[in-house]
Amino acid sequence: MMYDLCIKNGKVILENEAVITDVAITGGKIVAIGKSLGQAKETIDAIDMIVSPGMIDAHVHISEPGRTHWEGYETGTKAAAKGGVTSFIEMPLNQLPATVDRKSLQLKFDAAKGKLSVDVALFGGLVPDNLEKLHELHEDGVVAYKCFLATCGFPDAVDDLRNVDDYSFLSGMKEIKKTGKPLVIHAENALICDELGRKAQEDGRTSVKDYVASRPVFAEVEAVRRAIYLAKIADCPIHLCHLSSSEAVEEVTKARNEGQKVTCETCTHYLVLDEDEFERVGTIAKCSPPIRDKENQEKLWNKIFSGEVMCVTSDHSPCPEEMKEGNAFTAWGGISGLQNSVDILFDEGVQKRGLDLVEFAKIIASNPADLFSLQNKGRISIGQDADIILIKPNESYILKNEDLEYKNKISPYVGKKIGAQVVRTILRGETIYEISQGVSNGHIGQFVLKKE
Repeated sequence: MMYDLCIKNGKVILENEAVITDVAITGGKIVAIGKSLGQAKETIDAIDMIVSPGMIDAHVHISEPGRTHWEGYETGTKAAAKGGVTSFIEMPLNQLPATVDRKSLQLKFDAAKGKLSVDVALFGGLVPDNLEKLHELHEDGVVAYKCFLATCGFPDAVDDLRNVDDYSFLSGMKEIKKTGKPLVIHAENALICDELGRKAQEDGRTSVKDYVASRPVFAEVEAVRRAIYLAKIADCPIHLCHLSSSEAVEEVTKARNEGQKVTCETCTHYLVLDEDEFERVGTIAKCSPPIRDKENQEKLWNKIFSGEVMCVTSDHSPCPEEMKEGNAFTAWGGISGLQNSVDILFDEGVQKRGLDLVEFAKIIASNPADLFSLQNKGRISIGQDADIILIKPNESYILKNEDLEYKNKISPYVGKKIGAQVVRTILRGETIYEISQGVSNGHIGQFVLKKE
């Protein structure tokens, strides 16, 4: 049989083991795995490389339309391709208008035409005034919903996403339950964090450490507990996003062990940056919840190894460089990290801490595919989309601003020595990035929709 593509001699991460074998692809699908598979129109020799399912980044902000100067589909999906992300799920905010109904969702589809380098799925927003329109988002294919318990959005931007109050949160979950899709939650106590932040600025306490102190672990844990309890009342599956503390993860584990449908994620930056590094790097590393101390970071890694964290995401939330100016409170809170989750996680997790390759593939690919029902994604197995990346281990480089594909070439990882490299990204059997040639201009990405 003549295949379209055969990847040979690499260490392939399968569902239950990582073995040196070959992978054959035809028509964008994986059709055979094994040795001596036969001839192919194209052959890639992956000797001494890791052959992994491409990352599915389940937490990405693209700001088009409305704020394309922050990040657009063209630059954002190219950064994903270069970083080994073959699919990502886009949040319903920073764009204007926020994605809260059929009309605003259609604006996203229109804005992305001819610009996608990778596949993209979408979250719909839950806000206080769209309860009667949640079904529109479901019918048009969002894979899940997102809401904020923390304060979000610019007050003077009419179409920005707004955080929910407890009533709209509970009512929204009752509606979302009817769709069978999960609700993704940013869980921090808004009143506590806002007031601690206001008082700190009023007192002139505006350092990085003051900012971290204004969003304490207990404010995250309290909101996680409240979210879990109200979700139990509504009988709605929930996913706690970007948890920054091991204590918050423990609340999720406890609820799941009691039979509740609840999962969680953490982010690359919580696993590789600590409060001291945040202070050194400055506001480019500002996010919420904030970067915490080294002890907390190691506890989060323990939660990765114990399987309590379902996936790791970038929470890519970019902005123009001038929005990162000012003090730790006035600067924009968001990290540009989409391009460097795979290489950093492989280096820090697999190479430095001994994370099993199968577990690595689970947290970056198969778990998010399962959680958000992305069919034919997230695995190297027969019948799946051929979304595959080649990672060269023990190949160090120092990240530079000019390496970034983002609209605004800033990242807290610039200057960091990263001990592995993504050398090729393949989407549905086609190479969309190769290290010596860069990102393809083919724009073969598609929207991944889950319609009923």
